[in-house]
Formats: sequence, C-alpha cells, structure tokens
Amino acid sequence: MATATLTSVGKNASSQRPLRLTWQLKIMLPVAAALFNGLLLFVIATLSLAGPERHTVLLMAAVGAIIVCAVMVVSLALIVRRPMLELEHSIERVSEGDLQATVSFADRHDDIGDLGRNFNTMVAQLRESRQEIERLHATQMSRAEHLATLGELAAGLAHEIRNPLAGIAGVMDIVARDVPATSPARDVLKDVQDEVLRINRIVTDLLETARPKAPQMQLADLNATVEHALMFAKEQAKSKPIHFDFTKCPDLPAFEHDPAQIHQVLLNLMLNAIQAIDGPGAVSVTVEQRGTGIAAVEVRDTGPGIMPEALGNIFRPFFTTKGHGTGLGLSLAKRIVEDHGGNIEVASFPGQGCSFSVLLPMRAAQNAAEAR
Repeated sequence: MATATLTSVGKNASSQRPLRLTWQLKIMLPVAAALFNGLLLFVIATLSLAGPERHTVLLMAAVGAIIVCAVMVVSLALIVRRPMLELEHSIERVSEGDLQATVSFADRHDDIGDLGRNFNTMVAQLRESRQEIERLHATQMSRAEHLATLGELAAGLAHEIRNPLAGIAGVMDIVARDVPATSPARDVLKDVQDEVLRINRIVTDLLETARPKAPQMQLADLNATVEHALMFAKEQAKSKPIHFDFTKCPDLPAFEHDPAQIHQVLLNLMLNAIQAIDGPGAVSVTVEQRGTGIAAVEVRDTGPGIMPEALGNIFRPFFTTKGHGTGLGLSLAKRIVEDHGGNIEVASFPGQGCSFSVLLPMRAAQNAAEAR
C-alpha cells in the first residue's frame, strides 16, 4: 500500500515537471525531420521513377538539403546565438556596475535556460551583497567619525591632565626629600609616586593612540632593538621568579625600521608576558627570519594563556583581560607594526602559555642584496 502511494506520488511529481529538451535536441529535431523527408524522396526516386520525374525528385532532394542547412543556421541563431548575445550584453552591464541586468531566456527548460537562471541568481546575490556592503560602509564611516571626535577629545583631555600631573610629580619628589628615612609616610609617598607614573603612562598611551606618529625609518639591527627592550623588561621583573631566554638570529641583516617604536611594541609584549605569569615561570624571546624577507620576533610566556572567547578582541582599544590595564597597549602595538607593513600573530595555549609574533618586512635588506 505504502509502495503504491509512493509510486503514485512519484508519477504525479514527474507529470508536473515541464518537458525538458536540450538545445542540441531542439536544433536537431527539425533538421532530422527535413533529412528524413529528403531521404524518403530520394529512395522513391531511385526505386520507382525514371526520366524527368526522377530528375525532379533529385532536384527536390537538393533543395531539401539546402533547406536543412538553412533550418540549422536559423535554429542556431534563434536557440543559441541570440541568447548568447543577450548574455554577453548583460555581463557587460554588470561589469559596468549595473546590477539590475537580467536575461529573458531564464524561463526556457533546457541547458541555456539553466545558464540564464544561474546568471540571474548570481546578479541578485551580487545586488544583495552590494547593498549589505554599502550598509556596513555607512555604519563604519559613522563609527569612524565618532571615534575621530573621541580621539580629539581624548588628546585634548590628555594634554590637560599631563600638565598638573607633572606638577604633582615634582611636588612629590620635593616632599619625599624632606620626609625622614624612618618615617612610615615614605611608603605612602612611594605608592603615590608609582600611581602618578602609572597615570602618566596611561595618558601617554592615550595620546599616542589618538594622535599616532609615523615611523621614523632607519637602517638598524633588529637583534639590538630586541635586546634593548628585553633589558628594560628584566628590570621590571626583578622581584619575580621569572627566567628569561633570548635567542638571537646571527645571520639577520640590518633593515629599515623605527627602533624606538619597535622597542615600544616588544617591551609592551614582554611586560604583558611578565604580568601573565603568577609565580615561577619563563619568558622566551626568539628572533628569526621566516621565508624570504620577513623578520619575526616571538615573545612566549608560560602563563595561563588567553581564553578563546577573548582572543578575537585583544587588539581592540580599551579591551583588557587585566583588572588594572587600559586596553591600549596591544591596540597601539598592532597599529605600529602595521605602519611598518607588518603584522602581529597570536597563539594561545590555555593553561600552558601564550605566544605573540611580530612580523616585519625586510625591504631594505632585499633591495641592498639586489643592488649587490
């Protein structure tokens, strides 16, 4: 019973489908009919007719052959050539940006009809994609204007903060000199000075984010730049049981970069690595050459790593996984590296540590090698 029902459903579905003929078959049907009639006339003339009647039939067969050729040419023109010309014209319109272009032969039930339907579907998808891109572009432009306004406000505010902050730091230095070495107030003064320095660092990061400086390129040794940043990082980690491992790349040639900015980037990454380690741990810094013309500096720690849900946001301004952080360090580092034409890659191993790789192009080194 169920089989009979399924069979009847299948028959009904197949009966509702339109008859589908390929364009080759559409052309060959009238040609085959004309050839069959011509062959039939020729056989009749050969078997039963003679004299003038036979010549008349042969002439008719020749005319039939000409008609067959004409039918083939006309069929090709109507069934194939005309749709192809329309498709070519529509493609040209799309290439010029007109996404309202469609073809009229999409309702045909053959291969060319499939081509027309696919083309119309593709254009419709392109139209929807362009509308979505325009909407996103408008949103991003609005956000960019908003961020530009906030940047100007932040820069002005940072300047206003720095001036009294410098005065406070100077007063604290004077007060610290007058307080006896045995006074418990010295510890409080030390905390205040540390907080003043922290505020100054935050304001500096805010200024550099709001008003970025172009890198001052010069031919320099990346190994020396990394070693200089590592020396400062070790000073910050003196009170922690952290082991540092530094691997140079002895064959790395000097190439153009801004040593001060790259020093800032690497020091930020190293300090983040130090802060990520709670208790004994290790920070390894490796300089190497990857592929042709790419210098890489990897900073790896043995901290807890970064959770996957936070990994995609770490370079966003003001996003931080630390309670006392500003969320500007990595954002500023990424911008500096991108201004150098490079990139920062990050890999996290939850429970085992995190790795940041700064990739810089060695354009000057390549040019020097080519010149030699």
